[in-house]
Amino acid sequence: MPGSSRRSVLRATAATAGLGLAGLPTAAAHAAEGTSVLRTPAATGQTGGAGAGSYLVGRGIADATGEVAEVGMMGYGRTDQQAQGLHNRLRARAFVIADRAPDGSAGERVALVVVDSPMIFSSVHQAVLRALDERYGGLYNARNTMITATHTHAGPGGYSHHLLYNITTLGFHAKTFDAVVRGITEAVGRAHADLAPAELSLSRGELRGASVNRSRAAFDRNPADVKAHFPNATDPLTTLLRIERQGRLVGAVNWFATHCTSMSGDNRLVSADNKGYAAYHWEREVAGADYLAGDAPEVIAAFAQTNAGDMSPNLDLEPPTTPEDFERTRANGLRQYEAAARQLERPGTRLSGGVDSRLVYVDLSDVTVEPEFTGDGRTHRTAKPAVGAAMAAGSTEDGPAFPGFSEGENPFWDAVSHSVLYTVSPELRDAHAPKAIAVPIGEMNRIYPWVQEIVPVQLVRIGRLHLIGVPGEVTIAAGLRLRRTVAEVTGAGLDDVLVAGYANSYFHYLTTPEEYDAQHYEGGSTLFGRWQLPAVQQVSAELARAMRDGRTLPAGPEPPDLSAAPLALQPPIVLDAPQIGRSFGDVLTQPRESYRSGERVTAVFAGAHPGNDLHRGSTYLRVERYEGGVWRTVADDGDWSTAFRWERDGIAASKVTVTWDVPAGAEPGRYRVRYHGDAKPLVGGARSFSGTTRTFTVLA
Repeated sequence: MPGSSRRSVLRATAATAGLGLAGLPTAAAHAAEGTSVLRTPAATGQTGGAGAGSYLVGRGIADATGEVAEVGMMGYGRTDQQAQGLHNRLRARAFVIADRAPDGSAGERVALVVVDSPMIFSSVHQAVLRALDERYGGLYNARNTMITATHTHAGPGGYSHHLLYNITTLGFHAKTFDAVVRGITEAVGRAHADLAPAELSLSRGELRGASVNRSRAAFDRNPADVKAHFPNATDPLTTLLRIERQGRLVGAVNWFATHCTSMSGDNRLVSADNKGYAAYHWEREVAGADYLAGDAPEVIAAFAQTNAGDMSPNLDLEPPTTPEDFERTRANGLRQYEAAARQLERPGTRLSGGVDSRLVYVDLSDVTVEPEFTGDGRTHRTAKPAVGAAMAAGSTEDGPAFPGFSEGENPFWDAVSHSVLYTVSPELRDAHAPKAIAVPIGEMNRIYPWVQEIVPVQLVRIGRLHLIGVPGEVTIAAGLRLRRTVAEVTGAGLDDVLVAGYANSYFHYLTTPEEYDAQHYEGGSTLFGRWQLPAVQQVSAELARAMRDGRTLPAGPEPPDLSAAPLALQPPIVLDAPQIGRSFGDVLTQPRESYRSGERVTAVFAGAHPGNDLHRGSTYLRVERYEGGVWRTVADDGDWSTAFRWERDGIAASKVTVTWDVPAGAEPGRYRVRYHGDAKPLVGGARSFSGTTRTFTVLA
């Protein structure tokens, strides 16, 4: 079906339902008035005439959804959390920003990527950079390409080359890895092709009620200046980078600190969590995007992480339950969208001054930290990574812990560490005490790569905005120190310096030394010891000085390429067979004859394993309405209103359950549900098939 036809359906539904922030007309309302979508107030400091742009900016979006069945989900570390379907697709959103030379050509550039993904591992970073190098010949490289994750805890895992992260997934999953890498690469490619003159502006606001400090006792150990900066122990700063072409909003990147743990550890459906919903709501429900259309959405909006290490979306400090977590996810994502969209009501600060970037690789197991950054006037060293007992305790506010471990004191592991490990290795003690070491994972790295030790630290500048690319989960206090370090060197305003967390790799957590001493979950997960933050501050200062002075820096020791033989133990899909007396695609349970808004349509099909074809860039399902003599798609598996659930039925048979929650304002008429699957015979490749329900009526 033509994308324009589908968008008109979406806009009509959005207008009727009243979607969008109060005071900000939806795309549907604009379309009805015959005006352009999301035209924003002029930013301050604007230069140039109509159509002028200080930058060349391109936007791109691509599907980065991996396997959705029989793959461990990443984030909570639970072996029982195996995916059983899909709630909404995971997407990579990319923005290429380049200096615009007087002749209109592109100069220095950076690529910012935000992926609905649990983490960005070195495996992905390396593979994406290789793919971009093959396509663009070094135009996009480690220095100027920043790849960040939203840190959803409801995404498939198994795409790291380090063993610790693949334990719950039975090793490496090539299909998921390929989907993530291809999605990111395609998004950057589309952004590259979309380059056009644009203006950039920056605005800020505050968002409360979307985060809470889940480790308050550790935070309260920080000195008075940190606690005064965050009087409620949360970081309420919400920052919006808006992209405009001739005064029309075409893209946005929002940074706000909260974990993507609104979806619970009991959930079994792949989901982009709260930040994914915020982006989906803006792009699709407000601006009328059709992700299955061939053209780019009118607005691409990414909701990125910053220093979210100790920020939880669970305001009651209790892990959510399912299915109540679906509504909590939507509500938190909506708050983030509203806080970002409110900033469109007032002018932002127009950016100028071009773009720049620096990146170095650092062996965090062997950094000498100078007194300037240690805080006690002495030189200290980092050490080989070690997992603390408090890490095994888990963050109980967001998910369950391993039994036998707790945050704070762990008498058995304290005794082992101080009587054995720290006695044998004073160097380990000097770096890690008072951590109760449960796993000396650095020693295990000598035998097999469990965690990464050589990591990238990056600094990107877009006009006055500075982004510190940190490959991990940074607490708000640690983030404040990093921001102050870079601001002091560069002369930038503090609010013009942000931590871009979960960037380019993953080294777990980053706490202040004071928070580290509390040995809560975050401190136990600060792998390289008490002086890890001062080490990263030292590196960040080096990057900032080089950028300020226009100097290049040696990249340092790059992490090894571990792609040759990743451990993979997941049994392959051998055979799909329909239920006895059935064919693939048969409807086992038909929908009712009629529904009203707010009711759930359910259909069950004789299906096949969804891992045979991930339908990346496509869909496993469609909800269609009969209009003008043809069936037109109104929802697919990327929509919030649908869900795709898979289960085994015997040995080789599968049941697929498709649900659709009829949205408010849905057009009355005749509807049907379609399922698209792929069945694997014993010999040969998978064969596609479809199933279609009988028609049903949506009543006014």
